[in-house]
Amino acid sequence: MKLVDIGANLAHKSFREDLPEILGRARAASLARIVVTGTSVPGSRRAWELARAHRGFLYATAGVHPHDSSRWGHDSELAIRELLREPEVVAVGECGLDYDRDFSPRPAQRRAFEAQLAIAVDTGKPVFLHERAAHEDFLAILREHRVHAVVHCFTGTARELDAYVEHGLYVGMTGFLTDERRGLHLGPLLGRVPRDRLMIETDAPFLTPRPRRGRNEPAFLRDVLTAVARALGRSEEEVAADTTAAATELFALPA
Repeated sequence: MKLVDIGANLAHKSFREDLPEILGRARAASLARIVVTGTSVPGSRRAWELARAHRGFLYATAGVHPHDSSRWGHDSELAIRELLREPEVVAVGECGLDYDRDFSPRPAQRRAFEAQLAIAVDTGKPVFLHERAAHEDFLAILREHRVHAVVHCFTGTARELDAYVEHGLYVGMTGFLTDERRGLHLGPLLGRVPRDRLMIETDAPFLTPRPRRGRNEPAFLRDVLTAVARALGRSEEEVAADTTAAATELFALPA
């Protein structure tokens, strides 16, 4: 099996001391590609630097997370556009709306989101999307910008999932699926996602799959694969093939 982790925050400070070991364990766990998430201008630069240092294994996104969207401006846009010219940078994001924590004012979130979707249209890049407690505004903005995109770390309802699928979006699943406190509702919903639009991710170092504890890492993508395959009633080999193909197509990764 060859797997693709479509979202790992390897630029996070928790990976500074042992990244070579982290990547070694990922390779041993059958990961063929990891997309490193950019969540700010400095974080996106770091994600690109990691991808450049590990060409062919790591790739990167470039964008500004809704938590940091109050910092969005002309300089941010120029920096993100410049990063998107690099061959290792395969998507715009992580961008979107987060009304759950509101770390940035909602009008600022919407402005930054719309600006990054416009960048995706201009550059032809797909988008790595974030949405929490903002479904209606999120979908309304997406409908104004026709982009290819994946809803990263989906945790919502059947109605929300159906709307995203109808809009043509890809869907990313994380270890949240295994969380008996919050995520068990997701298993029965997975069959609503077309086989060619489902992807898997770790969101490392966050959302560690159960029953593991502590820092998440890309090698634990195998746990996400197992949970998704079990929920779908399909083999891990089938789900690995489908999710890898979907990631390869959306992010235009080498086969």
